[in-house]
Amino acid sequence: MPALKRMLNTLGSLLLTLFGLALLTFFIGRVMPTDPVLAAVGDNAPQAVVERVRQEMGLDRPIWYQFGHYINQLLHGDFGRSVLTSNPVLTDIARFFPATLELATAAVMVAALLGIPLGVWAAVRQGKWIDQVIRVICLAGHSLPVFVLALLSLLIFYAVLGIAPGPGRQDIIFQDMVPQVTGLLTVDSLLAGDYDAFRDALAHMVQPVLIMAYFSMAYITRMTRTFMLNALSGEFVITARAKGLSSARVIWRHAFPTVAVQLITVLALTYAGLLEGAVITENVFAWPGLGQYLTTSLMNADMNPVIGATLIVGCVYVVLNLLADILYRLWDPRVK
Repeated sequence: MPALKRMLNTLGSLLLTLFGLALLTFFIGRVMPTDPVLAAVGDNAPQAVVERVRQEMGLDRPIWYQFGHYINQLLHGDFGRSVLTSNPVLTDIARFFPATLELATAAVMVAALLGIPLGVWAAVRQGKWIDQVIRVICLAGHSLPVFVLALLSLLIFYAVLGIAPGPGRQDIIFQDMVPQVTGLLTVDSLLAGDYDAFRDALAHMVQPVLIMAYFSMAYITRMTRTFMLNALSGEFVITARAKGLSSARVIWRHAFPTVAVQLITVLALTYAGLLEGAVITENVFAWPGLGQYLTTSLMNADMNPVIGATLIVGCVYVVLNLLADILYRLWDPRVK
């Protein structure tokens, strides 16, 4: 019964969160100064056409009716149609989202592999010169604008040195050469056995992935350092050292497992932030992902894709939070 009650509470909280997210995205679309009807028919359309399209879109109905119709559409998987592409929004998102997913997944892996050891090292060497260096690196990661580093990276490694490929997801000679199976270009090229396309896709990923990973690594390192400092001051660590255990064993076998529980949530939120926060990086590197799709739609007052992408990103946040909570409970059985 306690387990069933927890499941029902979790499900209720999830549904309530999704409803609140749908309510928020609906009113975002209504309070925006852009008229969706004019965005669809153009500013010079006759008034009769404007009124007819307004009726077809249901915008002449009361606000409560519009919200009910909006919820009904969402439940049927209908996010509306994009004015720019003339495709259903969900179709466009399914086409653009894998490119963002590929970037974010690679970036969070790099950030975790670098940030966690650096955070542990900084905590173990608290107050020493290496701790100060790591803290400065993290401070720069939080302070420097992402577009500055992205533009500098393109300028130095592509324009000046010529050792990195230019913007885009792949060179023009490889475009449309790899059959799409997962939408992840590196995975699809491996499945097709096209190793030249795989190396080209990997080379195009290096710069945007490292830029995104640097900012995420700064956050992960800082949080890991904080958690480790608390763990290293615990009585169980003092007892382990008093028993004569090696420093490495004390750190990785006794202190770090308690930190790993907290890092699950940090990594989940970081991953979600990368999935929705790649807008600037994707635009600088001309990466055809969800961020560029969202920006292009917003600049052209195409609100259905903006609202749809916002809702999808919000759902990703909710799902990753739920997954982190489940992993938290599995990792630490004391959490009930």
